[in-house]
Amino acid sequence: MSFVLLVSAALFAQKDKAEKILGADISFLPELEDKGIRFSVDGKEDDAVNILKQSGFNYVRLRIFNDPGADSGYSPGKDYCGLEQTKVMAKRIKAAGLRFLLDFHYSDTWADPGKQFKPAAWEDLTFDQLLVAVEGYTKDVLTELKKQGTLPDMVQVGNEINHGFIWPDGKTDDMDKVAALFKAGTNGVKAVDRAIPVMLHIACGGQNAASRWFIDNMLQRNATFDVIGQSYYPQWHGTLDSLKYNLEDLSKRYKQDVVVVEYTYKKTEVNDIAFSLPAKNLKGTFIWEPLNTWEFIFEQDGKANDLLKLYPAIANKYNIRLLK
Repeated sequence: MSFVLLVSAALFAQKDKAEKILGADISFLPELEDKGIRFSVDGKEDDAVNILKQSGFNYVRLRIFNDPGADSGYSPGKDYCGLEQTKVMAKRIKAAGLRFLLDFHYSDTWADPGKQFKPAAWEDLTFDQLLVAVEGYTKDVLTELKKQGTLPDMVQVGNEINHGFIWPDGKTDDMDKVAALFKAGTNGVKAVDRAIPVMLHIACGGQNAASRWFIDNMLQRNATFDVIGQSYYPQWHGTLDSLKYNLEDLSKRYKQDVVVVEYTYKKTEVNDIAFSLPAKNLKGTFIWEPLNTWEFIFEQDGKANDLLKLYPAIANKYNIRLLK
């Protein structure tokens, strides 16, 4: 029996009250397809989104850059991870029956703890003008997605913002400004649909003190969010035991849901931690870019290998289903 069939019963069973997320960030997919890569399982070519669905995934994450085609952007002259490409990908995700998390970087290129470059179009704005721009841009993107019937099911306001975002204005030596920028993004989300959950994303997977410091500072400044997202890469964020401790503590300490929204290594172990802890607000995981060949889940020609088989097993073990 093909391994993708192992998960079918779990995927289409009656919806569980306790929704669990088995997600994947696949923002590279259009680039990979433009390079000629086609994805297949057991010798049968299929759309990559459907392959993930049949392998147990129920949520897809996409990053969006303000102007990736700018000279200093991620893909000069192209729209990789821009609005128009995001609209196309959102249609594919929704057509497959999967949920959709949109990750605003608020940059023309990569944003992470080591760099949070302000979009070129915002360089000369005063701080008050920047707040208006953040709210307006967020609202405009989501309005475009709403028009085509593909509103995200969750939105990240910033990417790995534990050192702040939209630098230099939003550096953590002035948490009032960090919180104000986050509120502006949240206001943009809620202006389109108040029901969309907002995620605060930090890269402190196994770092409890750093996690609590940032979250507490945001809450003290009346920033509101529904989900705490963590990145976990062991070379930067500690051991699996420290990840487990941090997730358990955060899920008890705060009312928000908690998700490991980025990981690549220790695939089985990270999911076992996320799904075996008893807290009801610990919701699950998103693997970062499993379609990219450096993950070794697919070969360079797009053929699935044995690592993909981990995910139907995880979905069955923890009774993970499609989310309606």
